[in-house]
Amino acid sequence: MSTVLAYRFSAFGDVAMAAIVIREFVEQNPDVRLVMVSREHFKPLFGGIPNLFFKGVNLDDFKGFFGMQRLATQLIREFSPTHIADLHDVIRTKILDRKFARKGFNVAVINKGKEEKEILTDIWNLEKQQLRSTVERYADVFRELGFGLTLAHKLRTDSKPRSGVGFAPFAQHKGKMLPLDKSYELARLLAKKYEVYFFGGGKEETETLSKWEKQIPNTRSLAGSLTLSQELEKISCLDVMISMDSANMHLASLAGTRCISVWGSTHHFAGFLGYGQSEDDIVQVKDLTCRPCSVFGDRECFRGDYACLQEIHIQQILNKL
Repeated sequence: MSTVLAYRFSAFGDVAMAAIVIREFVEQNPDVRLVMVSREHFKPLFGGIPNLFFKGVNLDDFKGFFGMQRLATQLIREFSPTHIADLHDVIRTKILDRKFARKGFNVAVINKGKEEKEILTDIWNLEKQQLRSTVERYADVFRELGFGLTLAHKLRTDSKPRSGVGFAPFAQHKGKMLPLDKSYELARLLAKKYEVYFFGGGKEETETLSKWEKQIPNTRSLAGSLTLSQELEKISCLDVMISMDSANMHLASLAGTRCISVWGSTHHFAGFLGYGQSEDDIVQVKDLTCRPCSVFGDRECFRGDYACLQEIHIQQILNKL
């Protein structure tokens, strides 16, 4: 039996996308054992995947060049892999790749398409083109190793009863997040018709959503109260999720729930639309030629007004429902 050792250490949404691809890989390659190496707290993303062993690591225990060399040696001894899949391609994984290659292992590395994305996010580039999706870039790594893999690009749903609307109004960067006053008003209008569940993480987000819960009837904040496994289970029971271009969109995909996604300075052309989600469910300002100006939403708005988010009307989102 072949043993594929794969690794991806961050970020949350990227690891969630990797989990979806890996699930389809092991189903289509039942004679392959897959070992996924990532941060321990990402383990629930890989729950229920057959022929998969999740190896959680604390990267603080493997700092620097020699730390990663030590990790590679440990992984070889523990799992005796036959193939190496680098789904990350950052400095620490490059060290692992080099170590494995020197040991004679078959190593394949993701092509992130950095140059293509630089062209896409050039605000003076008026010819925006759809780039290869991130999930297909992950799949390409396994294909390069010689395995067959055809992604379905469909949400997996089940027959469990569904109710309520999930709303995740936060994102890591300002360029990906609706102004909070708009999100509050959206939540208020949603709650007149639907039972609304708030999702978020971290102290500030939890405090904000707790206030909203008290101020808006028919809402409930789940921020800070659920484990990741419980959060995925809850999302799988929702009618729909409303999310920024953030990890919650990818959790919805992993849970098989349709997601209305809001995009500001980023754009789905960069390849990060949630797996199985529809472009018809995207909310964005289409006529801004400066979009996208960033792959991750972490650049300051060159106009200074974040029109890509300020010009989104709440009714656009409500209409999608």
